[in-house]
Amino acid sequence: MHFIHIQKIWNQFPQLVPGLMTVDGIRPQVNVDVYIQPLYEQARLKLCSGPESQMPEIAAWRQVYSQMGLKPSKYRSAAEALLRRFKRESDLPRLHPLVDFCNALSIASALPVAVFDLDRVTDYLEVRYAKGAEEYLAFNGEIENPNPGEIIFADAAGKVHARRWTFRQSRLSTIRPETTRVLILSEGMHEGAIHDVDTVMDSLDKFITGIWASPKCRAILTAEFPRKDFT
Repeated sequence: MHFIHIQKIWNQFPQLVPGLMTVDGIRPQVNVDVYIQPLYEQARLKLCSGPESQMPEIAAWRQVYSQMGLKPSKYRSAAEALLRRFKRESDLPRLHPLVDFCNALSIASALPVAVFDLDRVTDYLEVRYAKGAEEYLAFNGEIENPNPGEIIFADAAGKVHARRWTFRQSRLSTIRPETTRVLILSEGMHEGAIHDVDTVMDSLDKFITGIWASPKCRAILTAEFPRKDFT
């Protein structure tokens, strides 16, 4: 399998910094609350400093959405949406230990942190522009077709695993109790993203190694080396 952003994405968004990790042997029968609460405190401190829309990490993604022709206040990056929910409720729903940690890390860093079930991905994940015939499984169970030119995460079978880049993941590859093999991705667009994304990767590595096992692979991708192969 492999993961890649196509070259046209890098040409349009040269500031992109993606970090990815793959992990085997995930299981849900663990308690991760002790790891999550410190991240929640970091998020509260960030929110005390001003609106989430003015955080450099979020503002950079808002600019990207404007470049894509989308209204940033309508289509928010996953990190901004989580921060807004956390600000309202001072908590986030518990879904799966790994997802819960990644969501907590996302609001603490103000960066999107997505988790994909690799057993539901065919051959590869490619970040590219949609042709319009691809299929996206929404959380309400309906099949949608992305708009031509929309940035999507697609696999070899034409299934869409995320729409509008970091806006919304597909129900198809979300983490389930039976999930054992995952790909985790965090992407930054702001100045200093190379440091911040690597810090997110460090936090994930430490957490996953302590709970399950060492990640199988880890990488920061670049325009010169945009592809990561893995088994």
